[in-house]
Amino acid sequence: MHTGVKEGNGRPASARESGAAEVKKPAPSRVRPVLSALAILILIGGLFAAGYLPRVRRIRALDEAVAERKTSVPEVNVVQVKVTPPHSDLLLPGNITPLTEAIINARADGYLKTRYVDFGDRVKAGQLLAEIEAPELDQQVSQARAAVEQGQATLSRTQHVLAQSVANLDLAEVTVKRWKALVDRGVVSKQEYDQQNANYEAQRAAMESARSDVRAAEDSIRGSQHNLERLINLQSYKKIVAPFSGIITARNVDIGALINSNGTTPIFRIAQIDVVRIMVDVPQRNAPFIKVGEPAQVTLQEFPGRKFTGKVSRTANALEANTRTLPTEVQVPNPNGALMPNMFAQVNLVSAQVLPGILIPGDALIVRSNGTQVAVIESGNRVHLQPVELGRDYGAELEVRSGLSPGQYVIVNPSDDAREGAEVHPIQAKPAQPRKR
Repeated sequence: MHTGVKEGNGRPASARESGAAEVKKPAPSRVRPVLSALAILILIGGLFAAGYLPRVRRIRALDEAVAERKTSVPEVNVVQVKVTPPHSDLLLPGNITPLTEAIINARADGYLKTRYVDFGDRVKAGQLLAEIEAPELDQQVSQARAAVEQGQATLSRTQHVLAQSVANLDLAEVTVKRWKALVDRGVVSKQEYDQQNANYEAQRAAMESARSDVRAAEDSIRGSQHNLERLINLQSYKKIVAPFSGIITARNVDIGALINSNGTTPIFRIAQIDVVRIMVDVPQRNAPFIKVGEPAQVTLQEFPGRKFTGKVSRTANALEANTRTLPTEVQVPNPNGALMPNMFAQVNLVSAQVLPGILIPGDALIVRSNGTQVAVIESGNRVHLQPVELGRDYGAELEVRSGLSPGQYVIVNPSDDAREGAEVHPIQAKPAQPRKR
């Protein structure tokens, strides 16, 4: 057997054969990096193809869209301007006030003796509200009555004197006539006749004096009577009565309070609210068309869904210089007293006539440094930037006083494409809903 035979360098033959086999096999450490690098290159190529090529296509599509946009006509939304109706509702704020209101003061000085009503009570015209105790006034009335009676006594005495004077004058006149006849016949002397004539003149003067005394006594009686009537009338003011039917809205004094006739101590305040009035300020543009008798509807937040019907009762026929508004009064029946004085209300003047105007959407307005403009569509669908003068602002819509004509189309929400002379493709847009005016 040769299994143990050694060759060459002394190693067995089987060992040399296995070493030769190990030298011929490639080393695995050189193959793996190549495969890894190849896989990375393939992955990078895939990512590049997946990311760059679509981006190139998008850029190409955008370039084509931009080129197409440059050559195509832009689309814009347009709305046809409209004319305001000749009649529209005009909603204005106002303050409710009584139809008639009065502060009741005393005309007599004294103390409040009795009070028959309080605030919140409804009263009728002429109803007794309170009484004042005025002893000084009562004393003045008694003195005035005494003065009248004294004057009447003086008048009676002067009348008697006048009657006596008239009788004496008549006797003297008869005596003078008799002595005149005797003088003419030479029975008596001229001097005796002159004495009788002088007596006649004296009696006539006495009669004139008595007549003057009578007139003075009559004048004194009239003065005393007028003073008495004045005091009696003033005495009647001790009873305070309602000047008209209404409701007592204030009571400022109570029993025992000192009352002065100088007006510094108001006793009651009374208001007539069966019909109330509301003052509103109508703008200048509507003022020429407000007519007396036109209907009006009044609404209050305290009565949702309820409308009170009234009418225009009068206007000032002159505008306020500061506000350029027309003071207008609206009267509203208030039989159940639901409308109270000093409540805030909204007055809707139904079918208020106005000057026709042009309305455009608020989004159509262009405000620039050179003024206010709108983009108008002209012939050939060309854009024209038209300067306009604005009127009232209704929120969603604006009033144009000048610059536009009925039937024209304006661009809504104009963009940079809406430049002067640019060609556009107009598309009819839905007009905005205007607010109630």
